[in-house]
Amino acid sequence: PAVGVPAAGPGAPVTGPPAGGPGGPAGPVWTPPGTLPPGSPFGPAATPSRSRPFLRIVAGVAAAGIIALCSAVAGGVVGATLVDKNPTTTTTINAAPAVDRSSLADIAASVTPSVVSISTGSGEGSGVVFSADGYILTNNHVVATASGKSVTVTFSDGTRSTATVVGTDARYDLAVIKANKTGLTPAKFGKSTDVRVGDTVLAIGSPLGLEGSVTEGIISAKNRTITVQGSSMSGLLQTDAPINPGNSGGALVNTNGEVIGINSSIATDGSSEGNIGIGFAIAGDRAVSVANQLIKGEKVAHPYLGVKAGDNANGGATVSEVVAGGAAAKAGLKVGDVVTKFGDVVINDADDLVSAVQSRNPGDQVTVTYTRDGTSTTTTVTLGSAS
Repeated sequence: PAVGVPAAGPGAPVTGPPAGGPGGPAGPVWTPPGTLPPGSPFGPAATPSRSRPFLRIVAGVAAAGIIALCSAVAGGVVGATLVDKNPTTTTTINAAPAVDRSSLADIAASVTPSVVSISTGSGEGSGVVFSADGYILTNNHVVATASGKSVTVTFSDGTRSTATVVGTDARYDLAVIKANKTGLTPAKFGKSTDVRVGDTVLAIGSPLGLEGSVTEGIISAKNRTITVQGSSMSGLLQTDAPINPGNSGGALVNTNGEVIGINSSIATDGSSEGNIGIGFAIAGDRAVSVANQLIKGEKVAHPYLGVKAGDNANGGATVSEVVAGGAAAKAGLKVGDVVTKFGDVVINDADDLVSAVQSRNPGDQVTVTYTRDGTSTTTTVTLGSAS
C-alpha cells in the first residue's frame, strides 16, 4: 500500500463513531479535516505519520510514488492510504464489444437531469436525485458542515432550490438531503454486483463547479479498499473516468443509463491537484440501502466484529486487540489469532478482513477460520451492530 497524506478537507472535522472502524478491524472512521473556501488552491500536504512501500502504477512504463487519496470536493482534499494488495498481479480481460459513441451521448442526456450540483457555502459537490419528491443522495463530506438552509441545489435546467440535510453516515461517507422542490427526475439504479472490470462507465457531476460535466472511462477494479486516517472503506469501484474536485456525490453510470456508483474520491500523485486516472465510487447497492435507511430516519447499522487486526507476513489478518463483549470475543477469538477465512472469503491481510465484514449485515452468523499456535480452528461469529 502507499501512504496518503492528510490535507485540507471540505469542511470542519467530522466526528465518527467509536474506534473499531467499519466492520471492526479498522480504527476510527473517516474524519476529513479542515476546510478551504470554494475555488481556493488545495491545501499543502502534511507529512505522513509512517512510511510504507510505494504503490506501483503502470501506464506504459513503470512509475512509483507516494499518492494521496483526495475527497473530490471543490476547495479541499482529504489524505488517505490507497491499498494495492497485489501490485505485481496482472489481469487479462477479454475484449468487450465496441461501444457506440453516439449511444454514450444518449446515456448522458438521459441521466444528466438526475444529477445536481450542491453548494454549502464552504464548498461544492454533486448529488443524485433519489426520488421525485426531492430526496437527493450525495457524500457525507459534501454536506458535513452544512447547517439550517445553507444547502443550495442547482438542477440541470438551471433552477435552484434550498435543501435540508435529512441524514448522514460518516462511515460509508453518504448523506441524503431534501430539496424544496418536487417533480424531479429520479435516477435509475443498477446492481453494482453485476458490474464487470472493463465495463464502460460515465462519471457525471460538477467538477470545479462546472455543472453537468460528463467524462468517460471503464471500471478498472472492483472491491477496492482505501484507508483514511486509520479507517477503512471497502467494496469500492475503481474507475479511470476522469473525476476531479466537485465530482463527489455525483453519478457513476453504466451503459444502460443506470447509476452503479456514487463518486467519492480520487488519487493524486502528490504533485498534481486533479485526476490521474484513479477514482473511486461507493457501490450503488450500498448507497441505495443507506439512503433508504436515512430517509426513514433510521441510524445506519454497520456490521461489527470487534477486533483490531494487522497483516500477517505469511498471509491472513493477525488479531491485535479484541473488544470485550464484542462479537469476536463471544466467539472465542483472542489476541494473536490469525484469521485466514471469513465465511467463504479467503483472508490474505487485514484489508481483506475489513472488506469481508463490511459485506455482511449485523446479526449474520459467519464461520471464521483462524490459526492459533499453529493449529487451524473454526468458530461461528454472530456479527454485532455499530451505528
